[in-house]
Amino acid sequence: MASETLVIAFAALIGIGIIAMTLLTAWQGWLQLKLRELERHTPRSAPDAPPSSIGRIELADVKERLRRLEAIAAGVEL
Repeated sequence: MASETLVIAFAALIGIGIIAMTLLTAWQGWLQLKLRELERHTPRSAPDAPPSSIGRIELADVKERLRRLEAIAAGVEL
């Protein structure tokens, strides 16, 4: 009885380990994909050049989304 329980527990532990490694590999692949997307969309201009108007609009949009998410997290109605 005890050996059967031990075998089941060991098999479950191995299964959880396999699932965790698979998810970790998938997560790293997704992060690499997003990094490549960011690199592809990053302008190759001079570092001291002012940001383009499109970049400023996108930044303002991201800031607005962040403000809304923070309000939702704080429980404030907009």
